[in-house]
Amino acid sequence: MAATPGPVAKTSGGNNAFHNFHNDFAHIADPNERRRLALAEIDKAPFGWYHVRACIVAGVGFFTDSYDIFCVSMLTIMLGIVYYPGKGKLATSSDNAIKLSTSAGTVIGQLGFGMLADIVGRKRMYGLELIVIIFATLAQALTAGSPSTSLVGLIIFWRVVMGVGIGGDYPLSSIITSEFATTKWRGAMMAAVFAMQGIGQLVAALVMMFLTLGFKSSLEGAPDTKHCTGDCQVAVDKMWRTLVGFGAVPACIALYYRLTIPETPRYTFDVARDVEQADEDVKAYMTGKREGDTDEIARAQVHASAKSNLQVPKASWSDFCQHYSKWKNLSILIGTAGSWFCLDVAFYGLSLNNGTILKVIGYSSKDANNMYEFLYNTAVGNIIIVLAGAVPGYWVSVATIDTLGRKTIQLGGFIILTILFIVSCCRGWWFTTLTCLGHGFRLQPYLLQRSPRYLRPCPVLLQLRP
Repeated sequence: MAATPGPVAKTSGGNNAFHNFHNDFAHIADPNERRRLALAEIDKAPFGWYHVRACIVAGVGFFTDSYDIFCVSMLTIMLGIVYYPGKGKLATSSDNAIKLSTSAGTVIGQLGFGMLADIVGRKRMYGLELIVIIFATLAQALTAGSPSTSLVGLIIFWRVVMGVGIGGDYPLSSIITSEFATTKWRGAMMAAVFAMQGIGQLVAALVMMFLTLGFKSSLEGAPDTKHCTGDCQVAVDKMWRTLVGFGAVPACIALYYRLTIPETPRYTFDVARDVEQADEDVKAYMTGKREGDTDEIARAQVHASAKSNLQVPKASWSDFCQHYSKWKNLSILIGTAGSWFCLDVAFYGLSLNNGTILKVIGYSSKDANNMYEFLYNTAVGNIIIVLAGAVPGYWVSVATIDTLGRKTIQLGGFIILTILFIVSCCRGWWFTTLTCLGHGFRLQPYLLQRSPRYLRPCPVLLQLRP
């Protein structure tokens, strides 16, 4: 007769933002009952300040990701001014390489950190990707060229490394938030985390604006980007380094919470089956304190008990292949991944080139009499685009995703975007005849294309539990 399993030791991790639900039921002997109660507790928990804190901690990662990625539209302008005097701009190949390098790194980070999170656990990987981002961001801000090394090449290298960290943050923040979220508000919590991307873009533009104001006296002496030398050149060099380096500040603030989260109960029960690590009680986690030592004997006993008593099938590659061999399941994966891909073609294509587009349509350059006005207009143009389009769109998603539904918002957003892009394309031939209506009109179609971006979180949410 099999021995009756005894109470389990508590698992490690827990802080003010992420409660350790597993430990609430550590006194229950039956691992299957313990699993059912722990997961039910998460699903039925009423929305409260605890959930807000969890969204903020995860959202800071998306804030940092967005800030670091999209400040590049202003970064490349300043690099051209500082390091290509007389020409005032980067070569097209260098400009494109710097802008695309982070995206190349994110592909590696998403796949690498995503697989490692399933193998070694979310807790062990969460925070590591933020350390990569912090290190690469600071290294990028301190980069300098030399006769034997290219500054552009170094910037590209560090942005690829930073992209690896950003790519790791995407799946980890998403899955950890979803696995800690209550059923009723899971969509809103996920959308709120993604909405921090809009805030990150906004803050990047605000930092650029304040830097421009701070160096106003040094910038006003140069008539344009080709003649920014002396004090102007030094000022712009300081500006781009500060702009990039500031991205590490929110990441450093969030690092503690990333490193002290508990393992998600769904991973603990269903993947690792590691229910035996000693740790603090619920009260300690809610106050953010870390206490207690691991009882290795109890750990070994409980691990053996869980192996024989926990009735949850272990996932394998054969299960994965079997699951997605069915068109019903494969179509969901293709639909969500495909819609995300199609959206990001336009999303990154526009956002990475905000500064260039503002210059081409004349918003930042036409009426600029000196370097100060040009850079100031570039920053303000970015603020208008993000604040009037992206930020409201993201938070509309937060407010409506659990009422209108994921699919409805996804479909509606794509329809609106399709119409706006078609109109924007078709109106190009007569666009120049209406410039007398001013800069506001020039920004209007570009601005409107950002408003439906509330659909952005939906590809991930469509695969989550309702």
